[in-house]
Amino acid sequence: MSITWNLEQTFHTSAGRVAAGRAGDGPDLVLAHGWPWSSFSWHRIIPELAKNNRVHWYDMPGYGRSEMTAGQATSLDVQGQVFAEMLDHWGLERPHVVAHDFGGATTLRAHLLHGCEFESYVLMNVVAMRPWGSAFFDHVGRHVEAFSGLPPNIHKAVVEAYIKGALVSDIAPEDFEALVAPWLSEDGRGSFYRQFAQADERYTAEVEPLFGDTRCPVKILWGEDDPWIPLDRGKALHGLLGKGSFAPLPGVGHLPQLEAPDLVLEHLKRD
Repeated sequence: MSITWNLEQTFHTSAGRVAAGRAGDGPDLVLAHGWPWSSFSWHRIIPELAKNNRVHWYDMPGYGRSEMTAGQATSLDVQGQVFAEMLDHWGLERPHVVAHDFGGATTLRAHLLHGCEFESYVLMNVVAMRPWGSAFFDHVGRHVEAFSGLPPNIHKAVVEAYIKGALVSDIAPEDFEALVAPWLSEDGRGSFYRQFAQADERYTAEVEPLFGDTRCPVKILWGEDDPWIPLDRGKALHGLLGKGSFAPLPGVGHLPQLEAPDLVLEHLKRD
């Protein structure tokens, strides 16, 4: 039977109920997604990773199939704490970690502020350094009430346009639909705009001075045509970390695990 992405586990965290999944056997490997994605973004690489690892994933509070409630705090400080809680739930003392987008800041905070230890660490097109957020991102954050009142069809168009803006390579239509779907329910619509409202660069500013204190091997992968976070930002992050390797992914945008899953797997399998 083939191993597939699932969300068969449920955990209660300080930020609400979390849906999670696990597959495979071997060294523990944790996948941390970003914004506006969910753990589904890893579904094309999970089967291969699970051949030699016990792979863990979850939807962050406010994302995917995890709890979404009015007034819910889901900012990066909260997500860093929740990541630490998830490692505790799973009983993981020193897992391998692969992080994407906001998952970068989330796991960096867990490692550098909450004492989580990693066996190895891969950062892929991550939010980790200021400045971050596009002009559209800033605009929505300042006018959340106006956007959250959009009719469903216009809201759907906003979500679709936002997600398309991250890509430079085609992804499967069913993958695109699955990325959009969690944000189209009433709860999802509210949570979508709350993420803009709660975004704050101070949550990366707090850890930037500590990047040189990472306590594990680090590899940085970067879609070199990323429309959201330029390649130079990844190179600058590599310089601040002061260790590990840096690999650009040619012809790839902000979502390498769906735009070029085979290429990502090739890099993850290398020592």
